[in-house]
Amino acid sequence: MADRSGTGHPKWLRRFHQSEPGAPRLLCLPHAGGSASFYFPVSKALSPAVDVCAAQYPGRQDRAGEPFAHSVQELAQGVYDELDERDRTPTALFGHSMGALVAFELARLLENAGRPPAVLFLSGRRGPSAERAESLYQGDDAKLIEEVVRLDGTDAAVFEDEELRRLVLPPLRADYRVVDAYRPTPGPRLGCPLVVLTGDADPRVTPDEARAWARETDGPFECHVHPGGHFYLVARQQAVLAGIEAALRRFAPGAGAAL
Repeated sequence: MADRSGTGHPKWLRRFHQSEPGAPRLLCLPHAGGSASFYFPVSKALSPAVDVCAAQYPGRQDRAGEPFAHSVQELAQGVYDELDERDRTPTALFGHSMGALVAFELARLLENAGRPPAVLFLSGRRGPSAERAESLYQGDDAKLIEEVVRLDGTDAAVFEDEELRRLVLPPLRADYRVVDAYRPTPGPRLGCPLVVLTGDADPRVTPDEARAWARETDGPFECHVHPGGHFYLVARQQAVLAGIEAALRRFAPGAGAAL
């Protein structure tokens, strides 16, 4: 990966643990309102056999002084621009919720550049052909908080603290605006393997809407439905990580030796 930030360290990508030489890479894209640190447990569990890195979107944590992105495509392009075009490490993408849309657009950029992802993991998000109109970002703070708490994305106690609320709500609202405005970039279907994951009780995604991602690839397709809601992957971490490792062994060249 290339440092294009001019600050001596990558601007968009974070690593939390060292990996073994030649390990396959898992590049993780956070959900709306989320940050790279959400994937710290994934890095801890999979390293050093997998090189786990996570995107840090502008407007939060150590990038709090930067303006928010205006589109899913802008987020995907920002991550893409920091990747080293000379690096041929087998790279899989994992995106949850809004991150699934970012991962999808990033996969298209990579395929167009002749560097398709080894696997594209899409979690907790409807396929583009099954999209519904959403305008949660236009509601007041109470409505936005109610939705986030309903999804179990943030502890309700966070919103009881005024200072924390001022930190959490702006990136959350900005990300919901980005999701609402999202329209897929026109182009051919992907050729890489798609592995879709969802919770059977997710109020935002039905299993059939998750399976709609099959229309976006000519490659292998799998859909795994786990018990749980929108953030099923927290309670089901062990099963989700086992599925990631299994998919990397099947689809990522040379991953078997590292895993």
